[in-house]
Amino acid sequence: MRSVKDIIPAATSGKHLAPAEPVQPRSIDQATAAVVNKLFAELQSIFPAWKQAWPTTEALDAAKKSWIKGFMAAGINSLGQIRFGIQQCRKSGGEFAPSVGRFIRWCEPTPEMLGLPDSHKAYREACANSHPAADRKWSHPAVHHAACETGFYELANMAEERSRKLFDRNYAITIRMVMNGEPLREIPLALPETVSVRTEEVGRAALEGLRSIVKGASA
Repeated sequence: MRSVKDIIPAATSGKHLAPAEPVQPRSIDQATAAVVNKLFAELQSIFPAWKQAWPTTEALDAAKKSWIKGFMAAGINSLGQIRFGIQQCRKSGGEFAPSVGRFIRWCEPTPEMLGLPDSHKAYREACANSHPAADRKWSHPAVHHAACETGFYELANMAEERSRKLFDRNYAITIRMVMNGEPLREIPLALPETVSVRTEEVGRAALEGLRSIVKGASA
C-alpha cells in the first residue's frame, strides 16, 4: 500500500531558504500524477455537474494542484483515506463536485462509521482494562491496540488530561490503520479457568478410600 510520501510529494526540496524567498514546490512525479488523475476521473464520473467547478482544462489542472496542497496540509497520507473519501462521495447523492475541504472531511471517518466505539467510550474502556485485576474484555481490537500503544501503566497512573490526550492520538492512528487494513496487536487469549472434574466414579472411589481409613483406625 502506498503512503502519502509515494502519493503526494514533499512541498520543498529541504534546502534552507531566505525568509523573503517563497517556497517552491517540487514537481509532481508520474506516480503522484496518476493517483490524482484517477481521483479526479472518479469525481467526474460520480458528479454529473462537475464542470460547474472545473469548466476548463486549465481550471481542472489548477484544482488538482490545489487539492494536493490541501491533502498535504490535512495529513491525508494514504490511499485508504482517499478511497474512503470516494466512498462518501458516492453516498452523498449530490450532482456537484465537493470542495477540497469537504472531500478531506469525507476522508476522515468517525470511529462509528467503522464499527468502533467513539473516542470517549474507547478511552473509558482502556482505563478500566488498565487495572491489574481487570478481566480485560475488549469491545474491538482497535481499543486494545490503542491502549497498548498508550501503555497500561500510563492509563492507570497518569493524570486524565495527559493520558486522554495520549490515548486519543493513538486511537486516531489506530482508526487509520483499521481503515487501511493494517494489522493490529492481537488480543491475548484469556487463561483457562481451573476445571474440577468430578464424576460418579471418582466420588465413589474417594468414599471407599475414606471408609477404608475409618475401618482401619477402629480395628
